[in-house]
Amino acid sequence: MAGKGRSRASGRPTLEQVAVEANVSRGTASRVVNGSLEVSPYALKAVRDAIRKLGYVPNHAARSLVTRRSDTVLLVVSESEDRVFSEPFFASIVRGLSQELSNTPLQLNLVMASTGRQHDRVEQLVRNGHVDGVMLISLHGDDPLPQNLVAAGAPVALIGRPPVPDATTVPYVDADNEAGARAATEYLYRQGRRRIATITGPRDMAAGLDRLSGYRAALRGKRGVTRLVAQGDFGQASGEAAMRELLGKDPELDAVFAASDPMAAGALRALRAAGRRVPDDVAVIGFDDSDLARNTNPLLTSVSQPTQLMGRKLAELLIAQLREPEAKLAPVILPTELVCRESA
Repeated sequence: MAGKGRSRASGRPTLEQVAVEANVSRGTASRVVNGSLEVSPYALKAVRDAIRKLGYVPNHAARSLVTRRSDTVLLVVSESEDRVFSEPFFASIVRGLSQELSNTPLQLNLVMASTGRQHDRVEQLVRNGHVDGVMLISLHGDDPLPQNLVAAGAPVALIGRPPVPDATTVPYVDADNEAGARAATEYLYRQGRRRIATITGPRDMAAGLDRLSGYRAALRGKRGVTRLVAQGDFGQASGEAAMRELLGKDPELDAVFAASDPMAAGALRALRAAGRRVPDDVAVIGFDDSDLARNTNPLLTSVSQPTQLMGRKLAELLIAQLREPEAKLAPVILPTELVCRESA
């Protein structure tokens, strides 16, 4: 016997039939289909149940002509493919984003864009109306891309504080990088380490600058401490090379704070090759508390940042702008925590 809505065999179900099946108004059914959360939990469940029962598929092409929405958002990563797919930080961010966007009709597209030409292509996608909003990660220096996208009419949100102060008014999500680095370095000092080095991230990225500031703040005013700095790029090979450089400067150094877990893993490799025992001779701390930290030998002490939550908050910032284009959104700064394991 046929139910209140049309069966799949009698033609493509309509939104009106979904509303009848769910016993709600067409407007309420439309809000649920379009991803609005401004409906009651009862209506939300009823409409979703009706959609599943009838096999309703929204006509996005027709709807986009009316709403001028594509239901597509971009995550633009200003790094190479090798970096994006080899470092766990990015995967965790994407996981959080996907979780948050799963409650909406928005589809996420990932774009690696580390050159000017690639940035131009992203701007063209926005101008042509192919995307509704853009999220950016791994900005370097005074990158004009965020403001160019805003000028092109796109809602924009960032992971990471812009590296140049006041370079953009775009809302962003970040971890408290300076506090995390300070806690790691202070921990090494409290353990009696006095020849404490750091391997920094890139100096044209806010995370690199802030973690270096935290290291310096922790040792400010401390007497009898040797400070050593070498630069990396957050990647494992750069951490290994920087560790060799630091050992060349001071073979007796007894601690190192690396500004990422991959760099810390590289440092462990260089220390092992040099015959230095960790943590007996040299204590090592990383930053991220990624899966990598739980798979090194010895297990890596690391500063935990909530990367998956950062991804969710990034999506929230973008969704808020899609719902209210004139919204003024404050930065979201999430806390960090030192997780102690065998390496320190």
